[in-house]
This record gives sequence, structure tokens and C-alpha cells, in this order.
Amino acid sequence: MDKLELPANIRHLFGVDTFAQIMQLQGQVYRDVAGRRTIQLKLAGGSYFVKQHFGVGWREIVKSFLSLKKPILGAQTEVNAIRKLYEIGIDTTPLVGFGIKGINPATQQSFVITQDLGDIVSLEDLCADWGNNLPGANFKRRLIVAVAGVAAKLHKNGVNHRDFYICHLCLDAQALKQNQIKLYLIDLHRMLIHHKVSMTDNMKDIAALYFSSMDAGLTSRDYLRFKYYYSSEVSGCTPDFWRQVEYRANKLYAKFHGEKFQKRLVAEKAALKK
Repeated sequence: MDKLELPANIRHLFGVDTFAQIMQLQGQVYRDVAGRRTIQLKLAGGSYFVKQHFGVGWREIVKSFLSLKKPILGAQTEVNAIRKLYEIGIDTTPLVGFGIKGINPATQQSFVITQDLGDIVSLEDLCADWGNNLPGANFKRRLIVAVAGVAAKLHKNGVNHRDFYICHLCLDAQALKQNQIKLYLIDLHRMLIHHKVSMTDNMKDIAALYFSSMDAGLTSRDYLRFKYYYSSEVSGCTPDFWRQVEYRANKLYAKFHGEKFQKRLVAEKAALKK
């Protein structure tokens, strides 16, 4: 099942074995974990991100199935996700090209190239000091409504991000200077597209969003505003749904701040600096 889709201005930069050359590209490393690496580099005068997948191995595939999860094999998931987001009207990193090589799911290699969005700021960075330095009430209200709109648009279309943390929601910095809100949803490599809405997966997404915003200085009124706008678009948001969201978010918060997770986080950050 070999595929290679690249625009001419990128493809002509490489030789006969374009796929192998792209899989060997080097650049500024943003993520480097077992079987997957994300780099930023310049190509044909533009800035791009290349996500290289080197094969997940049978162990990870079996582990996913035993956990009743669909295994993520490579770039095709992100390619489908980008196309779906543009179909339903959510901005993300524009797809430039991708390649897939091999039919064995455990050893299949692949890559996806996306355009660098340029000057953006994640909500995690934006909200980092909100506990001590609150933004204007009008801006915060508009931002919460915008985030609720993105979440609702995802979920009512049967799409789940599965890493729906505020660090993966980014604002266009130029628009922000004009007091405008333009949101991008990034890091789509685990996204799932369902044939019908999954309230369980919706709950997990919202719990991740809630957990990641717990230290952002938000008030109970802020959370109620999000719930109102989200629930007005997505059916099935019962009181039990929101109880499950809160329970799961609190578990995620406790896990994140636990000693074991923090040690792993420090190790991952140190590896990126090497």
C-alpha cells in the first residue's frame, strides 16, 4: 500500500527515492518518541513540519487492541484528520503532502508534511499567568465561547481529538494583536473519526480540556459559560456526562502532578535538548 503525494515544488528537491530521503530529513526536533519524530525545517523557501513514523511494532498494536483502542499506525490518521477538519470548518495546519510505504501494519513507515502556521501562541502559554494577571473580561468571554465552538463542531461531527489539551489549541498572534480570535487545532496524529457521535469519547476530550485548564485562573462562571455554549450545540450532555468529565479531569490532574509522571516529563524534555 505505497502512496506518495507531494506538490511539484517539494518533490523536485529529492532524487529517485523521494520517500527514503524524506524519512532521513533532519531539522529542529519538536517531538522524538519511540517510532515517531516531528521536525521543523525549510524546504523550497518555506517553513514546514515533517512528522516521520518509523513503525509502531506488534507490541503497540496488541497493546492498543487489549485496551480496546484503535491502533495509530502512521501518517494516514493525521492526513484524514486534516482533511476532515477543513471539511467541518476548523482551522489547522495545512496539509502539504504525505507518503506511506509497506503493508505490514507493524513495520509500515510514513510521513506527513504540513505548513508552518508561523506566529501562533498556544492557549497553555497564553493562560500561563492568568492566575496572577487576568485578561479583560470581554476577551476571556469571547475566547471561552470560541473554544466551546471548536469542541462542539468536532463532537457533533463525530470527531474526537484524543489529546484535547489547551496546548493544542493555538491563536493566530497577528489576529490577537488586533484583539481578534482565530483558533487553530493542532497535533492530530491520534484523532478518531466516527460514523456516529461517541459521547464516551466526547467526555474524554472535554475532561482533557478541563484538566489542562485547571491552573489557568478560570472561575466557576467561566466553566459554566463553556458548558452552556458546548451543550447548546451537542446533544446528550446530561448531568451525568458532566459528572464524568469532572471525575476524569481530577484523575488526570492527580496523575499529571504525581512524581512518576513528572519524572517522565523531565526526561522527555531533557532528551529534546540533546
